[in-house]
Amino acid sequence: MDAFAGLAQGFAIALTWTNVMWALVGCALGTAVGVLPGVGPAVTIALLLPLTTQIEPTSALIMFCGVYYGAMYGGSTTSILLNSPGESASIATTLEGNMMAKNGRAGPALATAAIGSFVAGSIATVVVSLFAPSVAEWGLTFGPADKFALMILAFTTVSAVLGQSALRGFAALFLGLFIGLIGTDALSGQIRFGLGIPELYDGIDVVVVAVGLFAVGETLYVASHQQGVIETVEKIKGNVWMTASDWKRSWPAWLRGTAFGIPFGAMPAGGAEIPTFLSYAAERKLSKHKDEFGNGAIEGVAGPESANNASVTTALIPLLTLGLPTSATAAIILTGFQQYGIQPGPLLFTTQSDLVWGLIASLYIGNFMLLVLNLPLVGIWVRLLAIPRQYLYAGIVIFATIGAYGMRNSWFDLFLLWLFGVLGYGMRRWDIPVAPVLIGMILGPRADTELRRALQISQSDFSVFFTRPLSGTLLALSLLLLVVPVAWRWRQARRQHGPAGG
Repeated sequence: MDAFAGLAQGFAIALTWTNVMWALVGCALGTAVGVLPGVGPAVTIALLLPLTTQIEPTSALIMFCGVYYGAMYGGSTTSILLNSPGESASIATTLEGNMMAKNGRAGPALATAAIGSFVAGSIATVVVSLFAPSVAEWGLTFGPADKFALMILAFTTVSAVLGQSALRGFAALFLGLFIGLIGTDALSGQIRFGLGIPELYDGIDVVVVAVGLFAVGETLYVASHQQGVIETVEKIKGNVWMTASDWKRSWPAWLRGTAFGIPFGAMPAGGAEIPTFLSYAAERKLSKHKDEFGNGAIEGVAGPESANNASVTTALIPLLTLGLPTSATAAIILTGFQQYGIQPGPLLFTTQSDLVWGLIASLYIGNFMLLVLNLPLVGIWVRLLAIPRQYLYAGIVIFATIGAYGMRNSWFDLFLLWLFGVLGYGMRRWDIPVAPVLIGMILGPRADTELRRALQISQSDFSVFFTRPLSGTLLALSLLLLVVPVAWRWRQARRQHGPAGG
């Protein structure tokens, strides 16, 4: 099926009143959690996982994606008015957006963020529509050795990129790999790491781990570390719409930001943070109004917000076609697929074409919904900042507890929920990234299976991973990602201490 026929099929599915309703719920909820500091899409989708088991898969996944990119829209509101990014990808927006608000230009800042997000999201959705089927066809040529090498690349990038320390990232990854291997081995039937506890023989439910690490852990951290923080919300005053000069300065930044965001979203562990800062740096260098940077340059809002939303949308390419999440939120959406017994990958476009194309078509609809929700209703979203934090965190914990228990009516699941919640709090406290745990848990069993299949086919010849062109290239890239940053830091250290030593 070509892209145009697939999209036609997808719009027929996405435009049913049920799916439109769930798309609207996801977009509105995503915008709300983006506005609220400390509550992001990863936490929200983790909370929704156990509550949506009775919803039809296409509707649930449309809602999850709406939450994901809706939070990117909402995060810009907090960044601009509160100088506190609701999402890490919105950090670059605070640099100029909050200064614009302080200068009485909050309206144009919010407008360029919303319109730039719409432009970037729409262009990136076209890219997903055109290129995702081709990537899926390419993925069908992967052998077991290639799939294993691809997962090694994902493990390396997600551990080395997320967080301040590669060592901490790999520690989190290996913890996730260990958790993922608990239970009955699918190939041999042997129980691994069961500790004699019958409840562990079927493994640990990834939904319980996701809710514990993200929802409970993040809530415990934010509640304990951000009490007493005085928040000042800037008023929306003056002209609330963009002038002709604002439009002239914004549209090139929207396009450049989109160009930065699209490739990074599709890369394993590319994330949205890197392209937003690259976009900000580019706008600062290319702008004819360099003196305004640091004092409220509109290009410094338009570019990063476009990069942010473009990368979020194209993150669906590796997720749908190869089953690889490129961020923490994408990993939790992957958990949502698995909750319904669906494994994203090259065969998904064949076996679940209605779901895939319905999901892609819903992105076009969701982008339009978010433009309507964000521009006229920004006053309503700002009022969410008045919600007392203690009530908000208490509600998250209650929903997490009810959801985890309701999946299997198991007290053991509640024990695991709080065990991983405390673990998530500790990881957040000591700056250990949480995303590698979830990605290791999800991809670990698959990597284990592909490794053993490759060795069975090659009769235990490990050279198969290096002699196949694709797997050899992917493993070489993984090695470069480990070696180059270390070599760069060593060179910088020698350059700093060299003159003094000489």
